[in-house]
Amino acid sequence: QVQLVESGGGLVQPGDSLRLSCSASTSIVSANTMGWYRQAPGKPRELVALIASGGSTNYPDSVKGRFTISRDITKVYLQMNSLKPEDTAVYYCKINFRYGDYWGQGTQVTVSS
Repeated sequence: QVQLVESGGGLVQPGDSLRLSCSASTSIVSANTMGWYRQAPGKPRELVALIASGGSTNYPDSVKGRFTISRDITKVYLQMNSLKPEDTAVYYCKINFRYGDYWGQGTQVTVSS
């Protein structure tokens, strides 16, 4: 069983930056994909950043140019710049291994003046 723990969320003002971290209980070198998702109240969970084992990345237009996903041996990061109020949500990390998907419990990001 792989445990994932997100951290780094908080309350920030529009235009600020945050860096989220997702710490895994094991090496993620063998993972197929690693991603960050978010869910705002009353809305479905959506993908905001994805990185494949080979290093290719994918972002929706809503965050492209502002968010950057990266990884090391046991962590996945999400650098978020130029934050907007519409980025407010609970952010989740998901890692896909050949034997299944694992999710963290989420970290709250609130962007408000």
